[in-house]
Amino acid sequence: MIPERWREGEAAVIGLGRSGVGAAQLLAREGVRLYASDGAAGGVAAAGATRLAAAGIEATAGAHDLDRIARAAVVVASPGVPPDAAPLAAARAAGVPIVSEIEVALRVLQGVKYIAVTGTNGKTTTTALIGHLLRTLGRRATDAGNIGTPLTEIALREDKPEWIALELSSFQLHDTPSVDPAVGVLTNLSPDHLDRYASAEEYYADKALLFRNAGETSTWVLNADDPLVMKMAAGVVGAHRTFGIVHADAEMTFEPDSTGGEIRWNGARVLARSELPLIGNHNVMNAMAASLAVIAADPAHATRGALARIADGLRSFRAPPHRLEMVGERGGVLWINDSKATNVSSTLVAIQGMTRPTVLLLGGRHKGEPYTALASDLRRIGRAVIAYGESAPIVEQDLDASVRVERMGSDFAEVVARARALAHPGDVVLLSPACSSYDMFRNYEERGAAFRRLAVSA
Repeated sequence: MIPERWREGEAAVIGLGRSGVGAAQLLAREGVRLYASDGAAGGVAAAGATRLAAAGIEATAGAHDLDRIARAAVVVASPGVPPDAAPLAAARAAGVPIVSEIEVALRVLQGVKYIAVTGTNGKTTTTALIGHLLRTLGRRATDAGNIGTPLTEIALREDKPEWIALELSSFQLHDTPSVDPAVGVLTNLSPDHLDRYASAEEYYADKALLFRNAGETSTWVLNADDPLVMKMAAGVVGAHRTFGIVHADAEMTFEPDSTGGEIRWNGARVLARSELPLIGNHNVMNAMAASLAVIAADPAHATRGALARIADGLRSFRAPPHRLEMVGERGGVLWINDSKATNVSSTLVAIQGMTRPTVLLLGGRHKGEPYTALASDLRRIGRAVIAYGESAPIVEQDLDASVRVERMGSDFAEVVARARALAHPGDVVLLSPACSSYDMFRNYEERGAAFRRLAVSA
């Protein structure tokens, strides 16, 4: 439950978005005095401050009281607050513990079982799949965390779920010392967030915090095809259960054949590839990770009848918005929204899943990675790359020798119109930016929604 030392002082919640508001409401319900603030003055922050004020919670949009934060018993940081932000720096300088909104919720949700998912790519799809499969099996399950629903909102509910599929970012893991899932899933690892981490090693160190409370009863679902994953998990206490396409000795495997292949568990057929309604081999991996996590969560999920229901769940699942989402086909051109691809490795797997000539929309705010890793696959499939936003000059520099690159500015409607002009019947227009959205949009959801709207317009 909530530590007594938090009740003895005042908690400071930083960030008035959905996660911050949920954390403040939960702490207030638990009898903790608190102060909430956000450096932004309008929009979401102002709305959050108004909502909290209506509930009798002191909240300020547009400024932080750094002295007050430095005197707090605990600081709760929303996931979008950068680690070098002034209020977090003030808390660290004063020795005030900093925790995530996830940590606050876990303190209240003791006894509720959860499957935690982290990794560089595939987290959201895998988490959504886990929740969907659990519900297909008749479990009262919900999805929460970095997938979009703050865990504190789940903790505020009267009717708690039986299971939670919990997506965890590296930032959330950094400040969640209580993380101790029934099953932990590590999808894959590659450099990311180098705009916020000093090095890839520092980023990986936060990912490794998934294992911080590993014990003899822990279960870990691991990508056998990813050497970085297997190296990170080596020596971690608990049961290691693996999935892979390359490693045929994994517990959950994909066996190719002349009809497209099938997913197997311990050699037994689960599902034919043609029955999985998701694009790309990376989504085969996500499906295997989710299926194995659900099987590992309860022995009752490993019966023949349960496996048949898991297969039914895989057949009925649809990709979450902004993750290789097929927007529609117009004039013989297929439009695909992969706005969630905010790093190079995620865009790479999207390109590798394409089988038609592709016009790629690539750009946004640069995150510190070179785009050269995309060159080989773009030579194979790329009709053209439209480089846009702040990163456009770097994209052009890295890829111009490998594929036709057209450099544009920050008018997204013009970017989409140019993609329409370049695409031929039979082509794909793919938004898979390999960058964050913050130079032009509030978040990747807004960027994806704009693409979806513009794609279907005349």
